[in-house]
Formats: sequence, structure tokens, C-alpha cells
Amino acid sequence: MKGSTLSPSIYMLEISLRGRITMSEVHFKLNDKGEARYYTIPSFEETELVNHAFTTRDVNLGFNTIDSEEKVLDDFKIICKELETTIEDSVLSAQTHKTDIKIVNNADRGKGLVKDREYKDIDGLVTDETNLALFTFYADCVPLFFLDPRKKVIAVAHAGWKGTVGKIAGKMIETMKNNYGSDAKDILVGVGPSIGSCCYEVSKDVYDKFRASFKDISNILEQTSEEKWKLDLWQANKTVLEESGVSSENITTSNICTSCNSDTFFSYRKEDGKTGRMSAAIMLK
Repeated sequence: MKGSTLSPSIYMLEISLRGRITMSEVHFKLNDKGEARYYTIPSFEETELVNHAFTTRDVNLGFNTIDSEEKVLDDFKIICKELETTIEDSVLSAQTHKTDIKIVNNADRGKGLVKDREYKDIDGLVTDETNLALFTFYADCVPLFFLDPRKKVIAVAHAGWKGTVGKIAGKMIETMKNNYGSDAKDILVGVGPSIGSCCYEVSKDVYDKFRASFKDISNILEQTSEEKWKLDLWQANKTVLEESGVSSENITTSNICTSCNSDTFFSYRKEDGKTGRMSAAIMLK
């Protein structure tokens, strides 16, 4: 992808200090030579099959947020240029914190940007079409990237706590297996920047839902008071992926907290909901 470069060490050091992790634990790669900074997944880049990005607050890709529609559309054009595609060859999700997945084909090109979307309640997109960019949106929730390099299938999914407890990650693996013949052991997954357990405290109603959905929550929820728990969405999604047959070595977790690093990322919780949106975008070459 154009503009790819490793992050300068000083920038990564700042990320590590604010995000409470060490430089060696940042597993996504910062690209900062183009018009906007964005992150990529080294294992995905090594396949040379895709262009992909998790954007920063350099651009706002959220319609109906803090910027005008014109400004957001201009920001889409910037990211599409980095992905070596166009808004006419892009398709947007229609997220409502559910677990529904849309299989995307050539008829969907431009939907959400230059065409109306006839679908709703879509938090995951999957395709095997080339030069068709898939976009999902975030401001603390977990972005999940999927790539089957053998069957040449890509996907992205939005996993907030509701999508995580509903196991959208596992549903995406099943969708890839049932519709494209993917083998879970071949699938690469990236768990992108999102709110970390360091900043994400939930109440008993959320705790109860995870306890009902997961066999073991000991490494997912940590009690901090009688009615509060710290929730690790990264570990929860990794657990779902591994239970779905994805090899642990095929899962790359960024380990970057959007709330700790709200000068780099939009954070819904840190900014009291008055913020823009990042995007997880991917396209088969």
C-alpha cells in the first residue's frame, strides 16, 4: 500500500506510555507517510493480497457526527486513495450493535456513499470480490479484520460489548466457512485498537450477560467493586475466535487502547459521545 512505513520510535513510545503497554506489545503497524495516519496488520501485509487500514482521528469517517457530510466525504476520498480505490468501489456497514453479517458482491459497490443502502442492522461485511473496499466504523468498539489467504476472502466486523457477547467473531468464521469453503485454521484475524480493560468498567447487567454467554470469564472480567467489573473485549473476542477454530498464532491483537490514546483515536467514552469515527477498511487487490 502506498505510504506504508514503520512508526517512528518516539511516537510508539508515546503510545506505549499512554496505553500502558510496552513498544514490543504494539502489534499493529503505524503508517504515517500519506495524507492521514492509519494502522495495518503485518501478517495481512505479508500475504500481499489486500490493502487495509484502521484509521486515526486524522480523518473522520462518521456521518452524522461532529463534522459536515462534505468534510466526511472528503475524508473518505483520502482513505480510499490510500487503499488505492474509490468511493464508488466501497461499501459501508449499517451498524446497530447486533451480529448480522452481509455478504457483499459487485452490486453493492458504492452503497452508503454514492448509493443508498437498502439494508440495515449490519455489523459485519464479507466478500471475495476484488477491488471492493469494505468499511465498518468505531469510536471504542472492537474492529475485527478477517483474511482467508487460501480462498481469498476478506471481512470486517464491529464488536462492541453487545457484538462480543453475541459472538459476532464466531458468526463471521461460520459465514466464511459456509459460504466460501474457508477452513478456520487458514483464517488470519486482526483485533484492532479499541477501548482496553484499563479504561472499560461495566456494571452487573453486562457482567451477567458475559457469564451466561462464556464458559469461563475469569480472564475476561475483573471485579473492581461490588457492582463494577473491568471488561477485556480483546481477550473475549480472542476466546471466541479460538473456540471457532482459529489458531492463536493467526490472531494479531493491536494492544492499543483508544481511550488512553484519545489524541490519536476518537473515543466515545472519553469524549462523552461527542466525537467522530474511525474505520476498519479492507480490500482484496
